[in-house]
Amino acid sequence: MNRKLGLPTLAAFLLIALHSATAQDGDLRIPKIVEAGSSLTIPSSGNVDGVLYVVGPGNVLRRPVRPGESVTLEAADTSNAGHYLALLVAGSSTQKAEFDIVAARQPASLSFLAKPSRLPIDQRDGISGVVYVFDSFHNLILDPSQVSFHLNAPDGAKARTATTHNGVAWTKMDSSAKPGVVNFQAEVGGVHETRVVQQVPGDPCTLRVNARQAGSRITLETDPVRDCHGNSLPDGTVVTFTETKNGAPAATVDAPLKHDVARTEMPAYPGAVVSVALGVAMGNEVRVGGAR
Repeated sequence: MNRKLGLPTLAAFLLIALHSATAQDGDLRIPKIVEAGSSLTIPSSGNVDGVLYVVGPGNVLRRPVRPGESVTLEAADTSNAGHYLALLVAGSSTQKAEFDIVAARQPASLSFLAKPSRLPIDQRDGISGVVYVFDSFHNLILDPSQVSFHLNAPDGAKARTATTHNGVAWTKMDSSAKPGVVNFQAEVGGVHETRVVQQVPGDPCTLRVNARQAGSRITLETDPVRDCHGNSLPDGTVVTFTETKNGAPAATVDAPLKHDVARTEMPAYPGAVVSVALGVAMGNEVRVGGAR
């Protein structure tokens, strides 16, 4: 019979196993280190029936043992990494052993976190990636593993390598000088995961507005708005036009870029000043009745 017992009964079984034994007959012959998913044979001795308890993370395994028989734990029994205690209780004697189950050496899956999902171009160390390496039983592989990071950007590929420490490795990489979709990949031992990062143009390098007055209205239009690498900003990016009269705000209009240019109309208050801004970028000012 092979039974796995939950945590609520774990303490009770340990007390039964320990207090029912009046003598201790030495240690069970179990390797100190067992790889997850490996079969494990536990020999027994004695001339009476007994019960083997194997206590590990989250459960207790219970097996009946006949005199002189060995007990074999299969892959499903050794799939969870952690520290284990084995107790063989037979009549008035008990044997015990402690051992560790460690993650399998071969990576089977990765948890890959990449951030941010969207960022401006030309940002030093702007993209970061963190990788956790797991075996086929979802145990974190604590032994060092080499991780290859690849960033496939519109203006070329970049690569970095890092070694895991306690199952985790990380890196930082620069965003490229061209906007577009970037594939960010992490690979360990033939297992890989890919994340997508969107690179967008940076802040405008220059922002200039031109004005044309017609009666009581003034028409405002920016020069083509581009970042310092000459990349066009996306259509829909909001440009803010602000008109002040005698030092007090008189009108504000948010106008989206369309084909690199933002246009709007405002009241032509005599002597008023119109300024333009996009994010942190400030443009020139124009005075109603003459450029400034």
